[in-house]
Amino acid sequence: MSLAVLYSRSLAGMDAPLVTVETHLANGLPGFTIVGLPEAEVKEAKDRVRAALQNARFEFPARRITVNLAPADLPKESGRFDLPIALGILAASGQIPAEHLGEYEFAGELALNGALRPVRGALAMMCGVRRAGRTFVLPLENGPEAALVEGARVHAAHSLLDVCAHFAGGDPLIRCTAPAIDAREASADLSDIRGQAQAKRALEIAAAGGHSLLMVGPPGSGKTMLAQRLPGILPAMSEREALASAAVQSLGSAGFEVRNWRRRPFRAPHHTASAVALVGGGSNPRPGEISMAMHGVLFLDELTEYDRKVLEVLREPLESGRIHVSRAARQAEFPAEFQLVAAMNPCRCGFLGHYSGRCRCTPDQVLSYRRKISGPLLDRIDIQIEVPAVPADELARSNAGVASAVVRERVERARAAMTTRQGRENARLAVAEIAMYCAPDEDGASLLKRAIARLGLSARGYHRILKVARTIADLDGNGARAVSAAHVAEAIQYRRLECASVA
Repeated sequence: MSLAVLYSRSLAGMDAPLVTVETHLANGLPGFTIVGLPEAEVKEAKDRVRAALQNARFEFPARRITVNLAPADLPKESGRFDLPIALGILAASGQIPAEHLGEYEFAGELALNGALRPVRGALAMMCGVRRAGRTFVLPLENGPEAALVEGARVHAAHSLLDVCAHFAGGDPLIRCTAPAIDAREASADLSDIRGQAQAKRALEIAAAGGHSLLMVGPPGSGKTMLAQRLPGILPAMSEREALASAAVQSLGSAGFEVRNWRRRPFRAPHHTASAVALVGGGSNPRPGEISMAMHGVLFLDELTEYDRKVLEVLREPLESGRIHVSRAARQAEFPAEFQLVAAMNPCRCGFLGHYSGRCRCTPDQVLSYRRKISGPLLDRIDIQIEVPAVPADELARSNAGVASAVVRERVERARAAMTTRQGRENARLAVAEIAMYCAPDEDGASLLKRAIARLGLSARGYHRILKVARTIADLDGNGARAVSAAHVAEAIQYRRLECASVA
């Protein structure tokens, strides 16, 4: 037999399209050609495969070898095709049986000695393999990650020889199973923060409804500590959320660490990050920080220090929950269901409102500083609060706050009420659903009407107040009844910072 057909997977954004690896041996001058739109790292597979086969004591055919990676119009990148190419050559030359190869899919980069090295995107590829009903053969390091997919059939191999022995009737490959992982790791607790009752209340509301949050306060007031404790009070991830989050992270350059399974990601890029770093992109588009925070928290500290053009890329993902990356040659779509938490100083010197009275910034300077954040972006942030500095003597007198576990129980009850009522958290409600589920009572509607007229809120601000008020009602155990005036009043105060900034 001079023709062998195997299957593998490429990566195109979040998708892992099927790649058919066809290997043909023909008479003629010896040569090795790979076709099917391969990039440089795929073309270099010729040298890796040749050395791996020879060092594994296989015969490298002295014939004209043609490897076709179909479909021909799909770009192929990375070294993941080394393993199926090597097996195709062995099967086409009759050195290993070929009758069962069609029941499997293969991915793995070969070392020159025949060992298998891990590849990127194993979990994303496994989702496609499961839908196709095949078994996936991967390097040993990728096995636990791919096994996280429910119903996955994964075999892990240490080397090319292990794979060949499996198909030749020798020692079978290791069948990987999902490892047992404790999703709750010991992390910073909310009780570590003394004082800041209003900020903790806002953090709880943000966690319950999935709302974005902006904290404004002087240095050392606890903004970063509060943000770092948000993942600890968020509800446990569902199987769907955990799989979506892990699949995105597996596409990143660092890959996905299995120990982080079912743990909410917390991404905190430096303020010098570029727009591409946040959104994603490149000649072969990869997800950025926004997508890497899928079903977790994206924390932007020192918000005003980011380039304004960089911050503007947040506007569309905050509304749609998706990111479309378009380049001249390729397009990709990545999910972006993240929770934005941002922190900034109140003025250029940072000490406006500090109990020490150190600030000497003029009102014009304060307004100019705050206007570094555009009105459209600020309008998309649900909750905006001030986090004042707490004097040292007051910190010493304050008792430990409520533990994260207690707050998390309240958040989970509120989130359960939302799921029962509408199937999603309040921050994700569409306009039509807001009218259906967030309608206030008569007193609440009257109060909201007066607030809009006095504060000059936009239509988006109006809807976001209603969603936050609905979350407050859910935290009060009022999920089945209308939103009251008290809930609306508390939600309105979380938009006052926006009005002051654009006044």
